[in-house]
Amino acid sequence: MGNRYTKRTFVLEIIGIVIGLIFLIPFYFVLINSVKPFAAILIDAAAWPKEFVFSNYAKVWEIINFPRAFWNSLVITVFSNIGLVIISSMAAWKMVRTPGKFSKILFVIFVSAMVIPFQTVMIPLMKVGGTLGLTNSIPGLILMYFGFGVPLSLFLYHGFVKTVPIEIEESAMIDGCSQFGVFWRIVFPLLKPITVTVIILNTLWIWNDYLLPLLVLQDAELRTIPLAASSFFAQYTKQWDMGLAALVLGITPIIIFFLFLQKHIIKGIASGSIK
Repeated sequence: MGNRYTKRTFVLEIIGIVIGLIFLIPFYFVLINSVKPFAAILIDAAAWPKEFVFSNYAKVWEIINFPRAFWNSLVITVFSNIGLVIISSMAAWKMVRTPGKFSKILFVIFVSAMVIPFQTVMIPLMKVGGTLGLTNSIPGLILMYFGFGVPLSLFLYHGFVKTVPIEIEESAMIDGCSQFGVFWRIVFPLLKPITVTVIILNTLWIWNDYLLPLLVLQDAELRTIPLAASSFFAQYTKQWDMGLAALVLGITPIIIFFLFLQKHIIKGIASGSIK
């Protein structure tokens, strides 16, 4: 009786469907206008295409050198994720397993860093980055992502590590396993749910980030996909047909990645941050 389909359930489903369709409207505009001629977009951006101009994608592929931009985005995203997972997981585990005033203060500092707007540290960051030779460099950009991504990643790991029974680690230590071995052989495999969550969240952020790569990367060969796509939207000219086609090419890989791993997000966040 408790699972009976009611009018209230029906109304809530309709409301959910309507809200979902509203969120899909921007995707509709991007997709249909990416296969229109430029003139057709100016006449009626909401109309269904009278002709599908798939040559927009071929032109964009060559103009922005999409394979190169894709490779840059992939390298930056992959290596940033690797570093964030290693640094954040080890730091969170050490803080949880060595309780004390210092660990609490350090954790509060990291969490507090999440509320600092990027714009407030933008100019000092560029000055320091220029002094250390980190600007106009993909490794330098990756290092900066370490700094900006660790607070949230550490926060999620910190909550999840608390759910790992310490008795397992103590047993491994008795058997002669070192602290380093305990973490990588015992603890880290148990952190898989939150690790997947951290990777998904950081990938969505880093892949779509525009401002930090814009500030750090000057050479055209180092451009990421968002930077390459922005070249179609200059101050006085806006090539909507090319720009939207570039946008579709850029978001397609990340959408596929998200759809394959989205089921881990709720599980990881619920198990980590709430506990």
